[in-house]
Amino acid sequence: MTEENKQVRKEFPRLLLRWNQRENNRQMPWKGEKDPYKIWLSEIILQQTRVEQGLAYYHRFIASFPTVHHLAEASETLVFKHWEGLGYYSRCRNLLASARFISRQLGGRFPSRYDDIRALKGVGPYTAAAIASFAYNLPYAVVDGNVFRVLSRVFGVSQPIDSTVGKKYFNTLAAEVLDKKNPGVFNQAIMDFGATVCKPVAAVCEACVFKKVCYAFIHGKINELPVKEKKTATRKRYFYYLVMDYKGSIAVRQRTAKDIWNQLHEFPLIETGGTKSKKEILAEAEKQGMLPRGDHYDVVSISEVFRQQLTHQSITGQFIRVKLKKTIPGDWTWISRKQMAGLAFPKFINQYLQSEK
Repeated sequence: MTEENKQVRKEFPRLLLRWNQRENNRQMPWKGEKDPYKIWLSEIILQQTRVEQGLAYYHRFIASFPTVHHLAEASETLVFKHWEGLGYYSRCRNLLASARFISRQLGGRFPSRYDDIRALKGVGPYTAAAIASFAYNLPYAVVDGNVFRVLSRVFGVSQPIDSTVGKKYFNTLAAEVLDKKNPGVFNQAIMDFGATVCKPVAAVCEACVFKKVCYAFIHGKINELPVKEKKTATRKRYFYYLVMDYKGSIAVRQRTAKDIWNQLHEFPLIETGGTKSKKEILAEAEKQGMLPRGDHYDVVSISEVFRQQLTHQSITGQFIRVKLKKTIPGDWTWISRKQMAGLAFPKFINQYLQSEK
């Protein structure tokens, strides 16, 4: 490490906190919050979610479940309905499991030690550090995408942020530059700085408090840092849903397999390896015993093609509405359209439901 780099590391907290005090105007409802329950809730919601999208969900959860006891006693159906549309539903399952553990095993007292916070289901190092520093002012550095970007550019770190070696290096660097006396303020400041100044695209370098010492700015490498090495292939999936109506009731079932949308509801599904015609889907549905053979049903309509892009999966599909003259047993339940409103469905299905209104 050069003497210059040592000096930058020493000056980093002072410059960041000066910016935070004089220029940081980023407003969020949980900033300055000391209630660990509300901090935990906001952090879980914001995992894999943009702040703009997560705000409404945070307010809705706080309004419906003001304490961890309220959340712990809520039904899974109600909690998942509140989460509907946020995606990454394992977060919701872990949220509910941890709430019940805190409420029932810990008497509603949120853990105050980093290791105990980290042991909660669905809480990783970043979330544990955020809760520990924001709620209890403990000296743990948060390292998220914003922090990776700021540290990589300012200090000229070319190690991939998605590699084991890179993650270890950035965690060590973040802990080193952390202001130990004001860890909560520092952590919020560096995340705000990455979100508003050191942005992924169109970084505001000319107004940056670090521009005189930032390696990427000085060497013209803003668009080259941070570095990622892994590229995950996208899996293409094709979903054809049967919207079956029998005497005004609709067939729905809950997804229970270890797959996307676990515990959300859906219509009877045929998944294929590629695009299929209506005739092919109906033939397959009869073959699988999902539809009665012969003239015991009428096809009402077939929807437009819907698409949803997940992190590593691309979903394409359609919805075939059929009116049944008789039913056959299946792994679904017949419910009214009014009852459907209380169930949580994936965004893919909600797109279709919205189009039918």
